Amino acid sequence: MVSALGIQLGVVGVYLVVALAIGLLAYRLTSSDAEDYYLAGRSIGTVVLLFTTFATLLSAFTFFGGPDLAFRAGPEWILVMGVMDGVLFAILWYIVGYKQWLVGKAHGYVTLGEMLGDRFGSKRLRALVAGISLFWLFPYVMLQQMGAGEAIVGLTNGAIPYWAGAAGITVFMIAYVVIAGLRGVAWTDTLQGLFMLGVVWLAVGWVATAAGGPTALSNALATNKPEFLALGGGLYSPQFIISTAVTIAFGVAMFPQINQRFFVAKSGKVLKRSFALWPVLVVLLFVPAFLLGTWAAGLGISVPEGANVLPVLLNEYTPVWFAALVVAGAMAAMMSSSDSMLLSGSSYFTRDLYRPFVNPSASDAREAWLARIGVAVFATLTFVASLFRPGTLVEVGDTAFGGFAQMALPVIVALYWPKTTRSGMFAGIVGSQAFYLAHVFVPPVDLAGATLFGATYLTWDFALWGMLLSALLTVGVSALTVAAPEENQQRFSEGLRAD
Repeated sequence: MVSALGIQLGVVGVYLVVALAIGLLAYRLTSSDAEDYYLAGRSIGTVVLLFTTFATLLSAFTFFGGPDLAFRAGPEWILVMGVMDGVLFAILWYIVGYKQWLVGKAHGYVTLGEMLGDRFGSKRLRALVAGISLFWLFPYVMLQQMGAGEAIVGLTNGAIPYWAGAAGITVFMIAYVVIAGLRGVAWTDTLQGLFMLGVVWLAVGWVATAAGGPTALSNALATNKPEFLALGGGLYSPQFIISTAVTIAFGVAMFPQINQRFFVAKSGKVLKRSFALWPVLVVLLFVPAFLLGTWAAGLGISVPEGANVLPVLLNEYTPVWFAALVVAGAMAAMMSSSDSMLLSGSSYFTRDLYRPFVNPSASDAREAWLARIGVAVFATLTFVASLFRPGTLVEVGDTAFGGFAQMALPVIVALYWPKTTRSGMFAGIVGSQAFYLAHVFVPPVDLAGATLFGATYLTWDFALWGMLLSALLTVGVSALTVAAPEENQQRFSEGLRAD
């Protein structure tokens, strides 16, 4: 008779093999051209664009960190991610994404740094954007490996150690990205997005039935966690909800793996349809995932050290094979984020650092193979860092979101205000990053009755203040400086056509 552990590992393993097979098929259809490898030839349609963005965004932060936070602090996390960020990011998809798609289509840009470097005539600005992006990408890739390790611990009740789960997903995502390129990533993301939606709703139905139905679940919450039935309170102050939603939404718009999706649509209509459908898709996944975490609190689920609530809850209320299937869906979320992050990160490294500063005449084939080597090195380093587990999934993810969010307003100003100067961009990006990094790494200091480098100022998160600083510096310094001769102030307005 097959053991429970054998069933669990078999289900997850079969899923990985199917995903890898799709990557092999995509490899056969992907040319050695860098634009095809990184952007799938700018040929992505509505369904694939919607689901590749969806699956790319839905990482361990969402699938494990979200239910964990709902389990500890209550269901209002749905407001932060499911409603507010679903709507906020859809708006940013239009404000940033549509304009960026028009500019990229007109001038053939592959990365955000390439676009900004060309507009402002600066290799240093291009390298700065790439360097900052890779720096904040590091903890977010590490987050996926942490999530995989914790998922395997929870699914197998500790029979498989944390490091083995983290190592397994690292090996898989290196192999997948090296083989597939964006075309394979996008195809697999579509499969993973549909798979995630299906299994999480099945999980909600199964747990609800096994626990006695919605009434029994509500009664359990009222008995064990009565505070979860009231809106707000505890962690969920208005300042926390708004600050977190804003920094996550703006940070997502600057994530390399998301930002590059703004270049890949085959038409303007595809892009518009995709961001119009986005809030619906987000709510369809976030609500059931976070609901499961909330129910687990009411049901008195005990989560072992180093595990996530979702697999523990499913092991308690569903068959072994189904719990493994849902965890495979969660692994799909992590892989779809990881492969896209590594692919986009490799393009930032090769296009914005290697080509401009090391070998401008490198062939596309050489660039593609260098990117593959970079993927392996980067993923290995993040795996080693993940073994030290520097915080919870939400804490690590939120730090990365805030770092990326500091770049968003300077980029928006540059896209829409022709008088933005190179000096203004450097001031806005460097100033806000310095402010944010100081608050992440420097301990709070009490000075003359005031707290410096604290978590909040006037009750609002320091990441929001950093974003405000980035906008003020970009606009203020641009207004006080003159554009250099090599800057092209019309670059983001000339020759732009929707189709």
